[in-house]
Amino acid sequence: MRKSFLSIGLLLWASAIVTQSSEAQLASDSAVEAKIQDIENNIAPAVVIRGQDGSHIALASRMAALHVPGVSIAVIHNETIEWARGFGVTKLGGPSVTTNTIFQAGSISKPVTAMAVLHLVQSGRLNLDTDVNQYLTTWKVPENSFTAQKKVTLRGLLSHTAGVTVHGFPGYASGDPVPTLVQVLNGEKPANTPPILVDTVPGTIWRYSGGGYVITQQLLLDLTGKSFPSFMQTTVLGPLGMSHSTYEQPLPATRQVDAATPYDQNGAPIVGGAHTYPEMAPAGLWTTPSDLARYAIELQKSLTGQSNRVLSKTTANEMVKDVGLGNYGLGLQVGGSPDHPYFEHGGVDEGFVSDLIAYDNGDGVAIMTNGMNGGRLAEELVRTIALAYHWPDFAPKENVVAKVTRDLLDEYAGYYRQGRFTVVTISRSDDHLAATQGGQDLGGLYPTSDREWFFTNDAARLSFEVSKNGSPTALVRHLRDIEIPAARISASEATKIADELAAKVKNQTQDPASETALRQNIDGLREGKPDYDKMSPGLADVTRQQLSDLHTMINNFGVLKSVSFKGVGPAGADIYDVAFEKGSTQWRIIMGADGKYETIGVRMLP
Repeated sequence: MRKSFLSIGLLLWASAIVTQSSEAQLASDSAVEAKIQDIENNIAPAVVIRGQDGSHIALASRMAALHVPGVSIAVIHNETIEWARGFGVTKLGGPSVTTNTIFQAGSISKPVTAMAVLHLVQSGRLNLDTDVNQYLTTWKVPENSFTAQKKVTLRGLLSHTAGVTVHGFPGYASGDPVPTLVQVLNGEKPANTPPILVDTVPGTIWRYSGGGYVITQQLLLDLTGKSFPSFMQTTVLGPLGMSHSTYEQPLPATRQVDAATPYDQNGAPIVGGAHTYPEMAPAGLWTTPSDLARYAIELQKSLTGQSNRVLSKTTANEMVKDVGLGNYGLGLQVGGSPDHPYFEHGGVDEGFVSDLIAYDNGDGVAIMTNGMNGGRLAEELVRTIALAYHWPDFAPKENVVAKVTRDLLDEYAGYYRQGRFTVVTISRSDDHLAATQGGQDLGGLYPTSDREWFFTNDAARLSFEVSKNGSPTALVRHLRDIEIPAARISASEATKIADELAAKVKNQTQDPASETALRQNIDGLREGKPDYDKMSPGLADVTRQQLSDLHTMINNFGVLKSVSFKGVGPAGADIYDVAFEKGSTQWRIIMGADGKYETIGVRMLP
């Protein structure tokens, strides 16, 4: 399969389809075309080294490495689509991606929905601060002690501050029964997500909630009496000229010819093709980057009063105003500086990953992919485009390399144990260091001082700890706000760890302590009081950051019914299927050599 993937794909990766009429004319300009070619052939790393030539990594190579068959891009400059282009294929062995190829937009559906809601607000049909139960008729937000203190409002739902549960939705595979919207709201079969309810006082915290947008969808249905796709077509998609876009779920057969096929992180097609999302408001939009660019341009123009096809200047500015929790407006994440503010949103549906970023001043980009690793590709494209267009944000960080001796490079080279089965190997590569982990290339390492080093392929940093005589004793990887230490070990110890891992995977040996640890962790999350002392420092940090969502998720699942050992993963994790009263999950856990929970991960099962 891998050989076939490459032989078919590489022949087509380079194909780029020019856009329609006026966009094609713009792209023919030599300066713009040169910029496109530079972006296509020089994907920027996360960090660049001052004084060195830029990257020479081609987009085609990154797509192949990340198993992303197709990507479509639309770049906004001076409030126009300066260029749009498709790369790769809609499916392996299939036609090339064009600017008319449609992708599932995932959560980018939310800001488009939010624009429609705000259109009704400015027309007087809705109020952002009214109790939404005054508008809902088919279903009501369940009242409880939290809603008794403060009511759920549209302002809260659109900004993820309403205290509403359910982060996102996995969709429904082809052939699976699809629930009604009320069944989704109530968490009733065949819905595959828990009930949507309020579990904290509205307005007190920011917590991402696709569930809030399902409530919004039901409200719009009750208010207008129209189907959601029809309402969105007449309110936003039609007026903005988003002619390739629809909220229809599933996609009608007549549109299938234009649709990209979704692929998983390993490059295999999603079984049954694109999932169906009855949760249309948060996840159901099919569209193109050019149509998303049209949406962004309209908002850019509305912010300055140049256009009011959907929103007035006042309402548009209300949409991108930070509500004060989570750097979020009404439907959009907001950021940047006072001189260069921007709005953005990403999106993930099964097999599709997309991103939309736009500055208020008229620049931006929309990127859509049909691979689950498309988020990483989109991030690389955004920083490459930011570099080419001189954006104040998102471009690669520039570092200056310090001079170090070859003796120091040799001294740091060796093995560092990060966990029970995880060994980071540091080796000298000419005038710098290189790092690998479990056969995975972590990239080159360059010094900013004797002790501090940086990667060029991501924003992570690394520092070495040394003894009094200068010999390295450990390294620490700095990943955002998390520090991961790794102790220096000998080559023989590294071999022993590798052999232990290989034996555990080969024999599928269950750790005798892992099931008890997993059950204890689930109980702690349910109570909102996990035992951090039983966790590795890195796991404890991540759990603290995600505790609110994890606590809500576990409680929404209801009673724990069963825990079944399924085997051992390639990294040594014990895999368990865990069934709850209202949901099925799969957990992976690695027990550390010290008996602590080293890593724990969870994902939903269909």
